[in-house]
Formats: sequence, C-alpha cells, structure tokens
Amino acid sequence: MSDSGSLVNFGVTRVRFVMVLIIILNAFTWYLVAFEVLAYLIDNTSITAHEINVIWTVHFGGLTCAALVGAVLSNRLVSRNNLLALWMSLGVVSSLVPILVGTTCPISIMAFSLLLGVAFGLGMPSCMGCYADVTRIEKRGRFGGVIYFAIGIGTSLLWTTLIPFIYLTEQLMILTIWRGVGLVTFLVLKPKDRCAQVSARTTESPSYTTILRRKPLLLYLIPWIMFCLISSLTRPILLPDVVRMSMVIGSIITGLAALLGGLFSDLVGRKRVVITGFVMLGIGYAMLGIFPDHPISHYLFTFAGSIAWGMFGAVFLMALWGDLAEDMTPEKFYAVGGLPYLLTGFLDILVAPYISELIPLSATFSFASFFLFLAVLPLLYAPETLPQKKIKERELKQYLEKARKIKEEYG
Repeated sequence: MSDSGSLVNFGVTRVRFVMVLIIILNAFTWYLVAFEVLAYLIDNTSITAHEINVIWTVHFGGLTCAALVGAVLSNRLVSRNNLLALWMSLGVVSSLVPILVGTTCPISIMAFSLLLGVAFGLGMPSCMGCYADVTRIEKRGRFGGVIYFAIGIGTSLLWTTLIPFIYLTEQLMILTIWRGVGLVTFLVLKPKDRCAQVSARTTESPSYTTILRRKPLLLYLIPWIMFCLISSLTRPILLPDVVRMSMVIGSIITGLAALLGGLFSDLVGRKRVVITGFVMLGIGYAMLGIFPDHPISHYLFTFAGSIAWGMFGAVFLMALWGDLAEDMTPEKFYAVGGLPYLLTGFLDILVAPYISELIPLSATFSFASFFLFLAVLPLLYAPETLPQKKIKERELKQYLEKARKIKEEYG
C-alpha cells in the first residue's frame, strides 16, 4: 500500500492506474482519428448518398451493439483481461483492413466502418470499468478531468502527425502502430490478481432492465441525452469561422474546463458541476437566440459550450456512471451512459444538416434554450453521487485550516 498513497482502492498500485490511463487515452485517440480517416474515405469515394447513409448506420449500429454485448461478456463469460486484450487486438486488425482489402468500393469501406465501430465499442465498457475500480469515488472526478484533457491533447497530436502523410496507407500504418502500443502496454502492465477480473467491491452484474429502472441513473441520463441531442442538432448552424475556431481554441478551453470541472466535482459534488455546465449552455443559447446573426454571440456561445463540454466530459463520461454503480460491476452503467455521447456523431452526419432547412435560425436557438431548461429539471431531483460525508469532511478541514490561520495571525 505504500506506493499507492490515496490514489486507488483495495491496494491497487499507481502502476495499475497508469495502465488504465494509457489504455483509455490510446483507445479514444485512436478511434477519434480513425473516425476522421473513415469520413475522409467516404467523402472522397464515388458512392451514392444512400450508400453513405448505410455505411454510417452500419458503423454506429456495430458500435452500439458491440458496447452493449461487451459489457455483458466482461467478467461473466470472458475475463476482463482477455476481453481487453481481444479488444485492442481487434483495433490493430481493423486499422489494417483498408490496406488489405482496398477502399475503392462501398463494400470494402462498409467492412472498415463496421470493424472500426466494433473494435472501439466492444471493450470500452470494460476499459471504463477498470477506471472505476482503481479510483476512489472522492478522487474519480479529478482523475477523469486529467484523462479527458489528455484525450483532447493526444487526439490533436496524433492527427497532426498524420496530416503530413499524403498516402492513406501511411496514415493507417501509424494508426496500427499506435493501437499496437496500447496493446503492448496493457500486456506488460496488466494486473494478475483478482482485481484484474472484477473489483473486490462488486457483488453483482445487473441487467440492463434493472439499471434503467434505477431512478438516480435516469435523473442523470435524461439530461445527458438531451444535451447530446441539442449539441448535435445545433452545431451545423454555427458560423463556419466559429466552427474552425472551436476546433482549436475551443478544444483548449474544453481541456482546461475538464481539469477544473473534475476537481470541483470532487470538492462540491457532481450535481453542482453538471448544473453549472447547463447554466453556461443556457446563457450561450440565449445569446444566440437574441443575436443569431452576430459573430460575437457565436464566439461567446463557443466559449460557454466549450466550458460545458469540459465539465460534462469529466463528470458524465468518466466519473458519474462509476459512482452510480456503487457495489455492482460498472461496465453496463458505462455502456448505457456512454452511448449518447458516441451516437452524437450519427446525428451530426445524418440528421443535423437538415435542421437549418426545417427550422429558422432564431427559433432553433430558442428551442435549444427551452429544452436545456427542461433538462435541468431532473437534475434538481437527482441525488448527489459524491458521498455527503466526503463533502462535509472537506468543509470541516477548510474551516479548521481557516481557524488555524486566524489563531496564528491574532494569537
């Protein structure tokens, strides 16, 4: 226990946490960049609009099914270690598929899209389950913020590494090597004790029906789904210059907000941070509704939206579902909670482009503000997942520290 400090539970060493951090970082950066490569292939191949829709449907359908099935397989039919090793090996293979079968016809691109979705979704719940198992609840938010920040930086670095290479083969080889690095790291650092299979705190693996009947989960899941929907459906309406700026400056703001949001979620609770994120978004959409054509309102919205995404990334993606799992295996909780975020890409591609044609610009932002207000209502009744005892302990420590300083100053 001497090398673990206060970082982890159940005697898990810092090496265990570093392993989890690396495999999460490796998986997200690999997938996000591979997704861009897939989008490039689709845009630069002579295929019909119907075939494009089918390819994206196959991709996101495979991702969803793989995530739900992977959460069921983990620890029950397949050990967590074996599933994670299979998952990362599948990622290496899927990166090579376009090189082996070519990318000149819709069938080959569809095969790549399906494998890419499965290769990311299959092990992601187990990967996040590992994260929940090796982090204490009172520190899960801040470490989640660090990981989310690292994902943003890592994705940018990996993408800029691929840009100088003109040929697709070289780009795919880099992705293959990068995914292979994650696999090798896991095989070297993977734990061999019981914590590798399932945390000592877990007692059961609930069904999806049982999970979706849990009131606390629904009170957080509904606002999360509404946020993902609104974010996807309004993104294409933003000015092109604002979208380009958000890809650079917005990503930096998001990363910093994730660090601060994760830290504050451990200090004051997840619920307050999430509500703050929705308030920021509400202000941003209100500005867009009042001044829909003014660039300044779009830039202010980007600033507010980036802060909200950072907060939500640290809390919704990393910490919250592990908190709600309590003494149960967390894989299915992360599968359910992670799908709204992953499926926003599907809405961005197939639905969002038509929104601006159906709904006027000012009305769109007004509707967004209204539905964000509705999204906050369930949060008012949601329980705080960070134990109140931890919050009270921190408040008492802060009070005692202030009293000590006052005594030293005036004593």
